[in-house]
Amino acid sequence: MAVIRDFAFQGAQMLLVLLLSPLLTGFVRKVKARLLRRQGPPLLQPYRDLVRLMRKEVVLAESASWLFRVIPYIIFAGTWVAASLVPTFRSGLLFSWSADLIALIALLGSARFFLALAGLDVGTSFGGIGSSREVMIASLAEPAMLMIVFTLALIAGSTQLSTMAAYMVSGEVGLRVSLGLALLALVMVAIAENARIPIDNPATHLELTMVHEAMVLEYSGRHLALIDLASQLKLLLYISVIGCLFTPWGIAPPNGGAAEIAVGVATYMAKLAVGGVLLAIFETSIAKMRVFRVPAFLGAALMLGLLGTLLLFVSRSL
Repeated sequence: MAVIRDFAFQGAQMLLVLLLSPLLTGFVRKVKARLLRRQGPPLLQPYRDLVRLMRKEVVLAESASWLFRVIPYIIFAGTWVAASLVPTFRSGLLFSWSADLIALIALLGSARFFLALAGLDVGTSFGGIGSSREVMIASLAEPAMLMIVFTLALIAGSTQLSTMAAYMVSGEVGLRVSLGLALLALVMVAIAENARIPIDNPATHLELTMVHEAMVLEYSGRHLALIDLASQLKLLLYISVIGCLFTPWGIAPPNGGAAEIAVGVATYMAKLAVGGVLLAIFETSIAKMRVFRVPAFLGAALMLGLLGTLLLFVSRSL
């Protein structure tokens, strides 16, 4: 019975992140529209867009290879697995032993690699520009993410998300400057990884500025739906990681009852809502930066992560 229960909770986790990711995207769009004093699209519009794309016929370029057809499924599967490993409403899930921050970085890096290949496969100029920019951003974002992992691992003594969350919710943490630096760096990396303002504007298709959209211009139908759903899952993943590591309150323990699980689900929904509101406020209060300023933005995130690690080493050596 215990094994069946663990499988049920893991399946509920996978279904929950899959269903909530379009809702989070629609919520962010709605809040941004309200902040700009517009009505905005309906809250459920991302679901309608995905269903409409699933019903459309797939149109492929003559120069597209077999890899171009397979890549959307690889990207979606890798991102969905990564999002399903992050503890959301309950810790100690069936595959929590593999919920490692370094494993998540590897999964997201693999999805990014295949997405860049898809942009180069057809041979269009927009795809090449988008792939080159994506690789440039990744070459700066991944080292920053690794420094954040080192900082958190030195504090919690592990890179496993469940162990980190249990340590952060305990009274042993206290106020640490390194945690603040790691949080700020993680937010900056999350903005860059999700191609949000000021790095990129997901609502436009300007040739000189777009990054993510340039790589997927040749996709249509169910292939485009899978890529859009993967990008929505990625946004939910980063907000879930921030909530798991820095605000782990409310997560039900492995042997929690129905009341604790209900509290965990409600708390997780509240974290997503707060993260969506903060993201919408940030994007409406700042302008998009030039592409040539992106390295400075991510370089600052790398320096913050490195500074947090150095502060831990110095404080422990005194």
